[in-house]
Amino acid sequence: MRLVSWNINGIRRSPGALRHLLESLGADVTCLQETRVTRDLLEEPLAIVEGYSSYFSFSRGRSGYSGVATFCKNSATPRAAEEGLTSLLTNHQDTVGFYGNTEEFTEDELRALDSEGRAVLTQHQIRTSDGEEKTLTIINVYCPHADPEKPERLTYKLRFYRLLQLRAEALLQAGSHVIILGDVNTSHRPLDHCEPADLACFEENPGRQWLTEFLWQPDRESGLFVDSFRHFHPTKVGAFTCWSTVTGARLTNYGTRLDYILGDRALVLKEFEDSFLMPEVEGSDHCPVGATLRAEFIPAPRCPPLCTRYLPEFAGRQQKLSQFLVKVDPNLPEPTLAQPQEEKIGVGLPKNRAKKTCGDPGQGQLSLLRFFHADRPIEKPLLPGAQEAKPESTGQAPRAVVPSPPKSGEGQAAFWKAVLKGPPQPPLCKGHKEPCVLRTVRKAGPNLGRQFFVCSRPIGHTSNPAARCDFFLWASEKSLAPH
Repeated sequence: MRLVSWNINGIRRSPGALRHLLESLGADVTCLQETRVTRDLLEEPLAIVEGYSSYFSFSRGRSGYSGVATFCKNSATPRAAEEGLTSLLTNHQDTVGFYGNTEEFTEDELRALDSEGRAVLTQHQIRTSDGEEKTLTIINVYCPHADPEKPERLTYKLRFYRLLQLRAEALLQAGSHVIILGDVNTSHRPLDHCEPADLACFEENPGRQWLTEFLWQPDRESGLFVDSFRHFHPTKVGAFTCWSTVTGARLTNYGTRLDYILGDRALVLKEFEDSFLMPEVEGSDHCPVGATLRAEFIPAPRCPPLCTRYLPEFAGRQQKLSQFLVKVDPNLPEPTLAQPQEEKIGVGLPKNRAKKTCGDPGQGQLSLLRFFHADRPIEKPLLPGAQEAKPESTGQAPRAVVPSPPKSGEGQAAFWKAVLKGPPQPPLCKGHKEPCVLRTVRKAGPNLGRQFFVCSRPIGHTSNPAARCDFFLWASEKSLAPH
């Protein structure tokens, strides 16, 4: 079997290409994170893909935020599926179950942890390499990000980790193999970060501390799960899965490894063949990660109730709005959108009202040249070739006028160059002597909204000559010359 996980950073961008994307990844089960789709925005091309069954979790509070989706080939149809890590989002009997002891959480806390659409579970029957039939539960997760400016989000993230751990361990104790895959939003080791801070400070990060305790290491017996990529590639450097798109860091591989496939120790040691990254696949600020196993899926005879094809809006049970308003006669032709001309104009408007234009009625919008006619006033200073108009008899101040553009090609080019000067020239960076790019401070603080110039190359290590140099200049401190 082949599993793939990918933080796709928005699934609605190309719904028509979803099947092609799934086929290109070549996985029996594909887990997507940060789908950014709520149920009211879920369209049929995303919900129902030929050859697959799909299972979504949606954010309850914010539109265009978070969300995960699992797509299973028909040959890997799960026997059960469930949204969320708690039991609070289930409304059917055919669930995965086994939640562990969650007495340390209040019901409000549990509900909040499941309200952002961050987990989908699918439970499968598999045949292992020695011919045994086992249960496998796949937990597709998009773990929260800890915003340094919002301390409550760190608490939320750690509580989500704790809830994930309780659920995974409960499933293991119930006899199921477990795979957790997705965006964990923590780089575990210094090897997983392009530029880690001081080692002591790096390992003090609460997310890393939890991940260290959660994972099994060869030098200690604690931890029930294995980081499958590091199991097969323990010393591989530059193995990153996420890069900043703002700084172009993917070009210099200046990133972090945030995406994992974690399996229970027995399953990884016995059935995993490889775990890999797919940095060549673009389309998001993350790349896909994957794993291959010797075991094979045994498909269930039918999809579980959570499958999106059973949602009323896709199951053919919805009705047209007109059916609730009028009695429909099937023998009558379908109504059209044609209206009498006077109704198209609008309430309170005269039926023969002429459309406004920038010139005479019926002539349409004026061309750009008409605005530079010799008798149109503009502000000083005078442009090349312009003359000052004589004062009017009313005593008005002189005004500047612009002649009509010349008819010849060279004359017209000179005219437009004088009128449309173009953007100012940026400074050259000191490291590469190349034009800089203009950026704007987005972070809250005294410099919010202030503009500055930096080297246009992508960010990277200082030892990399292709990476950005350290040039920085506030835009307000640069005297800009026109082209």
